Amino acid sequence: MDLGQSPSNSNLSSGFLSHSSLPTPANNNRGPKIADDSISFQIESRIQDPSFRVPSIALQLMDQQTENHTHHAENSSNENIVSGEDEEKDVKEFRILGHSMCLKRKRDCESGSSSSSSSKSNRTSTNELESRRNEVRAWGNQSLRVSDPDIYEIMEKEKQRQYKGIELIASENFVCKAVMEALGSHLTNKYSEGMPGARYYGGNLYIDEIETLCCERALTAFGLDSEHWGVNVQPYSCTSANFAVYTGLLLPGDRIMGLDTPSGGNTSHGFYLPNGRKVSGASIFFESLPYKVNPQTGYIDYDKLEERVIDFRPKILICGGSSYPREWDYLKFRQIADKCGAVLLCDMAQISGLIAAKECANPFEYCDVVTSTTHKSLRGPRGGIIFYRKGPKPRKRGMLLYQGDGSDRYDFEEKINFAVFPALQGGPHNNRIAALAIALKQVATLEYKTYMQQVKKNAQALASALLTRKCRLVTGGTDNHMLLWDLRNLGLTGKNFEKVCELCHISLNKVTIFDDSGNITPGGVRIGE
Repeated sequence: MDLGQSPSNSNLSSGFLSHSSLPTPANNNRGPKIADDSISFQIESRIQDPSFRVPSIALQLMDQQTENHTHHAENSSNENIVSGEDEEKDVKEFRILGHSMCLKRKRDCESGSSSSSSSKSNRTSTNELESRRNEVRAWGNQSLRVSDPDIYEIMEKEKQRQYKGIELIASENFVCKAVMEALGSHLTNKYSEGMPGARYYGGNLYIDEIETLCCERALTAFGLDSEHWGVNVQPYSCTSANFAVYTGLLLPGDRIMGLDTPSGGNTSHGFYLPNGRKVSGASIFFESLPYKVNPQTGYIDYDKLEERVIDFRPKILICGGSSYPREWDYLKFRQIADKCGAVLLCDMAQISGLIAAKECANPFEYCDVVTSTTHKSLRGPRGGIIFYRKGPKPRKRGMLLYQGDGSDRYDFEEKINFAVFPALQGGPHNNRIAALAIALKQVATLEYKTYMQQVKKNAQALASALLTRKCRLVTGGTDNHMLLWDLRNLGLTGKNFEKVCELCHISLNKVTIFDDSGNITPGGVRIGE
């Protein structure tokens, strides 16, 4: 048959379409499905009747048969001959533009074979996908020992060091199993910027419940009324908590005053080195002037403190420190702060557990804002916490020069919360907040009070033993869980003594001792129970 031309008087025309030019299911679901290796023979009608459609026939292009192929077919088995005869029924020779070629119509059995092959391919693909999923699950569920043996080995060594050694660093403690479980829980997966009920992300229903419960337990642990005190449990550390208070209540360049670091204060209270170098954010962004202890007694000199406060007139007066073994006279601080209208901030990081157990004086009775770490005597996870007054201001409070926005109510809550987020931090660590809630629940128990009483007895017993051996202690003893051992009369430095103790598997830390000449030397160690 020669398909080179079509009769001029016919209403039909013939033609061939490749697979790529045929209608696809996306634009014509009535079009036939053509295999990739086939072409379509189609007869088109010139009659403009949309209801009349001539279907196309799927054909497969074959090479021209040769004599060798024919000879081979004649010598094959009868079964193959029969099969060949069947195939010849579907193979037709055509001439197109003078060229001879064969066209084979695709049979149903071949279509079924293609479908079977496609089904096998789909099954293989599904099996491969499931195999990959299992590999990912196995990778994600590996234990630390299997996943990272290097880190696991180092952690195990640290565990043994803590277990076998004597830990006397006042800033450390051993948390309970429940706290560690919360820290290593799925709560670390959730992001929750903002405060409970006002998050920037969805899915925080239960995170809100945890943080709200933590805040309630914090107030309960210290015997505070929620109508007069608020709390923020999101700070990452006490240093972060302190800086959030400065940021919320002050402007850059405003004045703060805290205990000098060599006298037992903390660097976050605005410490300068003797050469004038600023070593903390508090001293970089705010102007600070420290008060000091009496170099002969080691106690805070409240008379000189008052003189400095009246002259310097800080916006925030800070009580509390890192290495002060005696009680703080919060009433005296309150009276001094009122004389210059300063906000009174207490940093109780070291002794918060003793305060909760009522084994130390209570700063909440006199202070406006109280900050703390949560991992020291509180036996919680590493982090910070801020307590702030709210509601009406007391009517009897000295001169009350600090009036905030001029109202008779405290305005700390919104300012401090905004300073924590979004001013200084991102999303809170929800696993840590849950762990803190667990620790605070324990703080409110009688067992915890008994524990704190024993800690205090241990510190006093160690102080008595050292004094009996003619050792020099700053202030001559302790009122809390730590003591300062001045080693200078023994010709030792705190740094060398710290190293010697570490060789004996005893952990403590060196501290600076403020002497009569004003020099700063690491001439002692701090020992905590």
